[in-house]
Amino acid sequence: MTSRFIAKMERILWLYALPYNPLYPVVCFDERPCFLIDDVMQPIAMQNGKVRKEHYAYEKNGSCALLAAIEPLTGNRLAQVHRQRTKKEFTLFCQALAAAYPDAIKIRLVLDNLNTHDESAFYENLPADKAFALAQRFEFNFTPKSASWLNMIEIEFSALTRLCLNRRIPTIEKLESEVMALIPERTQKRIKINWQFSIKDCRKKLNARYSVVNEANSKFKKA
Repeated sequence: MTSRFIAKMERILWLYALPYNPLYPVVCFDERPCFLIDDVMQPIAMQNGKVRKEHYAYEKNGSCALLAAIEPLTGNRLAQVHRQRTKKEFTLFCQALAAAYPDAIKIRLVLDNLNTHDESAFYENLPADKAFALAQRFEFNFTPKSASWLNMIEIEFSALTRLCLNRRIPTIEKLESEVMALIPERTQKRIKINWQFSIKDCRKKLNARYSVVNEANSKFKKA
């Protein structure tokens, strides 16, 4: 754990501890690859007292990308399914996200350091004036490398996996229809995320790593 890692981590934890502010919403975003899998043999349907059974053999139909975001304090969600995840798809998603928060001064976006997650994506896919305007809507907050656990969208991906993504889905159209049925439902129910891990907890529980960076951090061990 380096000083740069700690700085980024504490920045994210600080954002999560902020009170709700509609002018500066904190939104967590990431992308998840989804593999399209079809059955070679027709599964045996679920029957009374018996679980559904599927053959071990399957057929790959390629892959697609699920782009999703969640505002943990409100339960607002946004998702898109694309055949690929390039700078174009990132730009499209950010445009939709900006439209979803028309009154926000800055959308504080938590995301990882993927090479497509950059303002340059806007300039490669939009005229310069529109790219600049879109960039001004966002404040990018990058999670440290290998620290995806800090991004709360991973909790939402875990829920979506349990609800539908852990089964065989043969086409992008089918996957999109299932995901797009779940996202509005979960938004309407206002399913939020109550993040508990604070900067204080971090400094204490990870104190050995903090102290390597700076011995003065040892004071937080017993705090």
